[in-house]
Amino acid sequence: MAPRIVLLGATGHTGGRVARSLTARGARPVLAGRDAGRLTALATELGGDGGPLQTAAADVTGSGSVRSLVGRGDVLVTTVGPFLRLGGPALTAAVEAGAVYLDSTGEPPFVRRVFAEAGPRAERTGAALLTAFGHDYVPGTLAAALALTEAGPRAHRVDVGYALDGVRGQAFSRGTLVSLLGVLLEPGHAFTGGRLETEPAGLHTWSFEAAGRRRRGLSVGGSEHLTLPGLAPSLREVGVHLAWFGPGAPLASLVAPATPWLARLPGAGAGAAWLADRVGGRVAEAPSERGRVRTAVVAEVRDPAGERIARVELTGPDPYAMTADLLAWAAVRAAAGGVRGTGALGPVQAFGLDELVEGAASAGIVRA
Repeated sequence: MAPRIVLLGATGHTGGRVARSLTARGARPVLAGRDAGRLTALATELGGDGGPLQTAAADVTGSGSVRSLVGRGDVLVTTVGPFLRLGGPALTAAVEAGAVYLDSTGEPPFVRRVFAEAGPRAERTGAALLTAFGHDYVPGTLAAALALTEAGPRAHRVDVGYALDGVRGQAFSRGTLVSLLGVLLEPGHAFTGGRLETEPAGLHTWSFEAAGRRRRGLSVGGSEHLTLPGLAPSLREVGVHLAWFGPGAPLASLVAPATPWLARLPGAGAGAAWLADRVGGRVAEAPSERGRVRTAVVAEVRDPAGERIARVELTGPDPYAMTADLLAWAAVRAAAGGVRGTGALGPVQAFGLDELVEGAASAGIVRA
């Protein structure tokens, strides 16, 4: 049988966009989730002349429920977060099945867990794990890979900066906001001195130009720290920065060193989860539709003396459209046997640089 694409969380904001992008590319995914009524309605809407898409009941909190949906070689796409709280069962199910796994997470602790814990198991079962395969952190990986290719063996440090323009009203979906708040006190990571190190998010700032404007980004643990060193043996430093906080970035950077201490306070973790749920209950499921949101991503490579030797800037659509199209492209390619290797893989390792450039272009990501 041909590999199936199973989409977990199809009735959520991001999941629904992925479902539409998959069908626009000719795929007929299995739509999985807990709400049978909403699944049926979406399956009928997207099925077209071929009849309703297949649906399946699945409880994301149990790996057995998800495991029954995927077999060896199938593709499991999950958009159900917060991933640190809810993502484990789907990841386990894919590893046990020897399936291709794709997710939309942007949560640094979960990304690191995929590589450190699930990756070695996936190598033994033949599974391929492609975490954070969306706006977080595919465009940064691509920009950096292109810049590293241009820099060659002189590459010592690469910095990646993410910026958004045109935001009006609520910038992020409910799921994104809950995920961000849920990892506030969790340890982040960085690649420094040739090693992966634990580091609080926001500890550093980086000033960079994107889309003709000067930005200040806060450091964050991305998948780039885990995937880029394998592309450039000379690389010793990787920085990833989000320029989403405007004038508040310097203040946030001053507060960042205190987060490990705050995390040790009794009840801190439960308090962060409570805050995330509280905020999640007060905001809309989808971000505001006002304005025309655009993404700009910059990668700069420096040599050991600190001289900039390569720079690549990419532009793209709003993060949710980008994520949906990237996940859909990757799922279709994976179902056609296009993934190279097993274990936890970065986008370039999974598809190759030239293919990734083409896939990104199909999602609207192009070089500025």
